[in-house]
Amino acid sequence: MSKVLVVTSGKGGVGKTTSTAALGAALAQNGESVVVVDFDVGLRNLDLVMGAERRVVFDLINVVQGVAKLSQALIRDKRLENLWLLPASQTRDKEALTDEGIGKIVAELRTKFDWILCDSPAGIERGAMLAMRYADEAVIVTNPEVSSVRDSDRIIGMLDSKTVRAEKGEQVTKHVLIARYDSMRAARGEMLTIDDILEILAIPLVGIIPESEDVLRASNVGCPVTLNNAASPAARAYADAARRLMGEQVDMVVPGERRGLMNRLLGRRAA
Repeated sequence: MSKVLVVTSGKGGVGKTTSTAALGAALAQNGESVVVVDFDVGLRNLDLVMGAERRVVFDLINVVQGVAKLSQALIRDKRLENLWLLPASQTRDKEALTDEGIGKIVAELRTKFDWILCDSPAGIERGAMLAMRYADEAVIVTNPEVSSVRDSDRIIGMLDSKTVRAEKGEQVTKHVLIARYDSMRAARGEMLTIDDILEILAIPLVGIIPESEDVLRASNVGCPVTLNNAASPAARAYADAARRLMGEQVDMVVPGERRGLMNRLLGRRAA
């Protein structure tokens, strides 16, 4: 059964697009058929991170408006045959997105893929609302700083009230992904600790991504970090997060610390 997963946050610049690409590639490496969908109309960065910017002919809004069929807009990844991209438009306005149009696209994607990963723009405007509208699950990306976590808490409220599942009295399954974490800075009180973040958001932890230049390097060469440098700590953290999304029990390791934290962090919050 296919799953629609939105990668979201309230704050911009926390790592949603790089996380969408990395998680999508990791799921595909595990044999799942995956499509990553860019909802950031007007900016469009997911195609750059995926290294597919020169292949974009039709986009999400072209499909919504009936200018192109979905099959014409989908772009197969160069490295993984079971990973695809549906790009956003760089020239159209977000108002061109419609609830009905997105609903039809998501329904068609469900028939073709195991996972539909929706890369949400920042904030709570139209594009972000439609990105989460049809979600079954959500990965809320946050950095270990007060403003980022506060905005993530607001997004949780939106997921609980503005989605199709919420209207049916159902829940969107939510996970928090902590990006750009530095255990030494957290120990010095320069950023929030993992316990602080989980206390505020009160949703299960799916992964902890360390502050790493490998993520930036991968984005600059147009390749998800899980493919560009699979041995890097960031890539391993994303790969573990993808396995957790698939339902596997994977020990939670804090970057910079040696001991596993599944029982203290993952287990406690999954209750």
